[in-house]
Amino acid sequence: MSKPFDMALFLGGVLNGSTATQQRHIRQARIMQAAIQQRWQRDNPWGWHFKHVRWFLVYRLKDRSEATRYYYRLTAQLISKRLGRSWLCLDI
Repeated sequence: MSKPFDMALFLGGVLNGSTATQQRHIRQARIMQAAIQQRWQRDNPWGWHFKHVRWFLVYRLKDRSEATRYYYRLTAQLISKRLGRSWLCLDI
């Protein structure tokens, strides 16, 4: 039996700012993780591709406000930074 992926530990090295901001990024990353897990059975960011993150940002957040989509893009950029990948074209 494997342990569940700890998103807080994963993002810990790249998080900065206030405690509230850090908690928001962790909460949003967990929401992204759950949605991508449900759709593609990819349980951690190491297995994600750009298409997974793009799907979440475009289709799962389509009915959300522009501010909400902006904050999720920031979280996606933190995940990208932590993975060492260049998803910087997240201006979707």
